[in-house]
Amino acid sequence: MTTVESQVSMAGALNRALGDALAADPTVLVFGEDVGALGGVFRVTDGLAARFGEERVFDTPLAESGIVGTAIGMAMNGLRPVVEMQFDAFAYPAFEQITSHLAKLRNRTRGRVSLPVVIRVPYGGGIGGVEHHCDSSEAYYTHTPGLRVVTPGTPDDAYRLLRDSIDSPDPVIFLEPKRRYWAKGALAGEPIPFDRAMVRRTGRDVTLIAYGPMVATALETAEAAAEEGWDVEVVDLRSLSPFDDETVCASVVKTGRAVVVHEASGFGGYGAEVVARVTERCFHHLHAPVLRVTGFDIPYPPPKLEAHHLPHVDRILDAIARLQWDDEVVGSYRA
Repeated sequence: MTTVESQVSMAGALNRALGDALAADPTVLVFGEDVGALGGVFRVTDGLAARFGEERVFDTPLAESGIVGTAIGMAMNGLRPVVEMQFDAFAYPAFEQITSHLAKLRNRTRGRVSLPVVIRVPYGGGIGGVEHHCDSSEAYYTHTPGLRVVTPGTPDDAYRLLRDSIDSPDPVIFLEPKRRYWAKGALAGEPIPFDRAMVRRTGRDVTLIAYGPMVATALETAEAAAEEGWDVEVVDLRSLSPFDDETVCASVVKTGRAVVVHEASGFGGYGAEVVARVTERCFHHLHAPVLRVTGFDIPYPPPKLEAHHLPHVDRILDAIARLQWDDEVVGSYRA
């Protein structure tokens, strides 16, 4: 893919990435619950079973632990499985397989066994779903050494990151922001390293650090902030583990202020690690504490309340305002 293509949805970009990977490498397999004839709950695998046959794209029993365990065995024997966990919280039955085996076998065998397994996980809220369908579970996976964890914020990145994930010799947790499945963008095909963050918008006053579903929200906030006279830089992390300290810290050193945004609950959330890393590395360049804007520390709320629970433009603008106009503020803050 070398030419710029017109508007494609994120779901369409993921579908294309899977199709291109299946066509390029006969060892790639795609399987999970309802990914075959139905094409997945979100239709990300639509048409792939008809195109490549049921031996390479197929449905599994409703048993996530069995799905991942099967993928591990396949990878140990030379295949490259790409499996789908139908929803974020549905992946928890497979957690023991992921943390005790998938993440550890390469180290346990001193590199003799690699596990090129990609686990696709639709995650996050914003679709009017109920509990078990809207979790933001990234911190569980990033806390597990041996796993790569990536999440796209745009259709173009969805294509590129998924192709890189499938090519990786390491196991990858591929988190797909389900609220962005229908967002459209161009597929430019410009290469960027798999484990690097990207500056989506340059600015001089404050750095917004976001990933996955919050990238679009951060960019919207930056546009609104411009009306207030604030020049906001937006950094899309892309790779949650490993973490790109270089790109993030270069931005924060330049602006002197930072806000981390994510959907997951704040306490013990992934943003706490980002704040710690930025503070340790950029302390003498900071004009104010690094703030967080996150979901609230509650179980995921009913659909009618999720708009209040999820970070939105006004909450992020409020955090920016506190950074811009109160350089003497001390202590720990979280919007």
